[in-house]
Amino acid sequence: MLAIIAVFCGLFGLAVGSFLNVAIYRVPAGLSLSKPGSHCPHCGHDIRWYDNVPVIGWLVLRGRCRDCGTRISIRYPLVELAGGIAFALVALAFAPGGPLAPFPAIAGTVTGVGLGTTIAAYLVLAALLWFAAASIALAAIDIETLRLPDRVVLPTGIVLLVLLAAASALTGDLWSLGRGLVGAAASFAFYVLIILIKPGGMGFGDAKLSLVLGFVTAWSGWPSLILGVFAAFLLGGVFGIVLLLARRAGRRSSVPFGPWMLAGAWVGIAAGPWAWSWYSNVLGLT
Repeated sequence: MLAIIAVFCGLFGLAVGSFLNVAIYRVPAGLSLSKPGSHCPHCGHDIRWYDNVPVIGWLVLRGRCRDCGTRISIRYPLVELAGGIAFALVALAFAPGGPLAPFPAIAGTVTGVGLGTTIAAYLVLAALLWFAAASIALAAIDIETLRLPDRVVLPTGIVLLVLLAAASALTGDLWSLGRGLVGAAASFAFYVLIILIKPGGMGFGDAKLSLVLGFVTAWSGWPSLILGVFAAFLLGGVFGIVLLLARRAGRRSSVPFGPWMLAGAWVGIAAGPWAWSWYSNVLGLT
C-alpha cells in the first residue's frame, strides 16, 4: 500500500512541478497564474498539450521551443523532476505505514487504527506535500530574485494551519496545535531580533517565512523546531564559506537564505525526534 501511495504521489508531483514552473516565473513578475495559458515567452505560441508532459516534453523538444527554436531553460524539467521525487519521498516517509508516520499508532501498520486517526494521518501527508511544493517554488524564486513572495508564503501558512489543526482535532492532540503556534511566534521573534541586531543581513521575507516554518516544525515537536533552526544556519553558513573560498561571493554579497531555512525545516521534521532520542541517550536522560 505504501509503495502504491508513493508512486501515485510521485506522478502527481511531476504534474505539480509543471505548475510550479509557472509560479516561479509569474509570481515574482506579478502575473496571473491562470491566464494566459502556457506559452513560449519569446514567440508567444501556446505550448501544445503533448509538449507539456513533465520532463518528457522537454526531452522530446531537446530543450527548445517547437515554433521558434528558442532554448528552454533546464530549470523546467529539473523543477518537475524535483516535484516528483519530493512527493514520492514525502509519501514513503510520512504516509501511513512509513517510518516517519505522524502518529505512533500507524507507524508501520494501519491495522485496527480508528477512522479519525487515519484521516488525520492523510491530512498531515497532504500538508507536507503542499509544504514540499511550496519549498521548491520558494527556494527557486529566492535564488533567482532574492525574494520570498507573500503570494506563496501566506497561502502556505494558511493551508498548513488548517490541515494540521484539523489533524490535531481528529486525534484530540490539541497540544500539537498549541505548540505549533508558540513555535511560530518564537521563530518569528528570533528572526526579527536578528534583523534588528544586524540590519541588512536578513530580509523581512525571511522573518515571515519563519512563521510558517516555526509552526510546521514545532507542530512535529520541539526537537524538530530546534534542529530546524540550527540546520538552517549550519547549512547556510557552510554554503557561504564555500562561496567565499571559491571567490563566487564577497563579504557584502547578497546570498539567499530562504532555501537553507526550508532545507533546515525539512531536516528538523525528518530527524528531530531521532536527534533528540540520540542526544538524550548520550546524556543518560532516558
